[in-house]
Amino acid sequence: MASALTDKLTRLVKQMRGQARITEANVQDMLREVRMALLEADVALPVVRDFIARVKEKAQGQEVLGSLKPGQALVGIVNRELVATMGAGVADINLAAQPPAVILMAGLQGAGKTTTTAKLAKHLVEKRKKKVLTVSGDVYRPAAIEQLKTVTQQAGAEWFPSTPEQKPLDIARAALDYAKKHYMDVLLVDTAGRLAIDEVLMQEIRDLHAALNPVETLFVVDAMQGQDAINTARAFKEALPLTGIVLTKLDGDARGGAALSVRQITGAPIKFAGVSERLDGLEVFDAERHAGRILGMGDIVALVEQVTAGVDQEAAQKFAAKLKRGDGFDLTDFLAQIQQMKQLGGLSSLMDKLPSQLSAKAGAMDMDRAEKDMRRKEGIIQSMTPLERRKPELIKATRKKRIAHGAGVQVQEVNRLLKEFEQMQGLMKQMKGGGLMKMMKKMGGGMPRMP
Repeated sequence: MASALTDKLTRLVKQMRGQARITEANVQDMLREVRMALLEADVALPVVRDFIARVKEKAQGQEVLGSLKPGQALVGIVNRELVATMGAGVADINLAAQPPAVILMAGLQGAGKTTTTAKLAKHLVEKRKKKVLTVSGDVYRPAAIEQLKTVTQQAGAEWFPSTPEQKPLDIARAALDYAKKHYMDVLLVDTAGRLAIDEVLMQEIRDLHAALNPVETLFVVDAMQGQDAINTARAFKEALPLTGIVLTKLDGDARGGAALSVRQITGAPIKFAGVSERLDGLEVFDAERHAGRILGMGDIVALVEQVTAGVDQEAAQKFAAKLKRGDGFDLTDFLAQIQQMKQLGGLSSLMDKLPSQLSAKAGAMDMDRAEKDMRRKEGIIQSMTPLERRKPELIKATRKKRIAHGAGVQVQEVNRLLKEFEQMQGLMKQMKGGGLMKMMKKMGGGMPRMP
């Protein structure tokens, strides 16, 4: 989460770690900075007051004053209180009900309810191995019904049809009846939203809740809304017994305040976070890991999970075997490596999870430019014939012009790609048959010996 809040708190963390002694004066200075950072990040004032009071009480206690490294102790307190504010640990989704377990999705229009419904369906199908049915009760926006149909199919779940002429209650009851008859494990009900809170919307969703008796009522809120998110959260809390929160667009959050406020305002745990527009861009929310991201400590666990989930293990093993045999590294392999990076969500998605010191260094590179460059390379290779990819030495002037025209780039870019490919090819040759070990020895490294 590359937000202003993260930047400010990261700087504060560095200052605090360097403190040899913690006094009442520098605790006050630090708390003032934290308070300003939170307020600027659109964290609700009552939440800020409560957070600062808790940190102050613990910072002036023996835990810090008696510590050999008081600055680090102070960072630990801020980290723990951030976690406490967002809800310690992981709040699992509740499916302990006589099937189908009904999950009601609530929130304003534009918060991402429909996409989140499909993302949750994909999560339940793939991670929990559930048979999932989705239905749209949004009769005011015909496009919402079609949108849910499309994204549900992409998610690998089943969609129950509805039309704008029907009443939301009739749609929900028919979907529930179908889900029971077809032995569905979960029924996800996407509800109508409005651009602002109104009594008609609230009454409709209260009626749906009473009729369906859902095991989960999830409040979907746009993390970029700032203070508006808090007002919306308060209104939905008064209307419905919310059981959980889904924060959407967390990847685009410029301020970071919603994650710290919504949990405390509603009293409901944050269960999921939308971290990209892709259907697999829904993470189970972990307060400890999110606090680490806010403080610039990164989220290496999420990075490893993202890489593991995104890598095609079978393709990776075939590629490794090919290199070991000494079969040439060609442009088809080069293209596969580029596409693998795209599978992982792109460079910026990976960089977001690195600790701030590392991501700051990487940030010197323009991530957008790097990703555009990757897409251009992909276009250039895809403009080549299969023979040219296997035998790049055939690509002379005339072919280069044709490839450049097909990819919509200059010939110089084709030359640059071929040069990069030659360098990569040379590296792959060195790796063949234990070459990697020799390379590391030349670099003065070598693999560490096992004890």
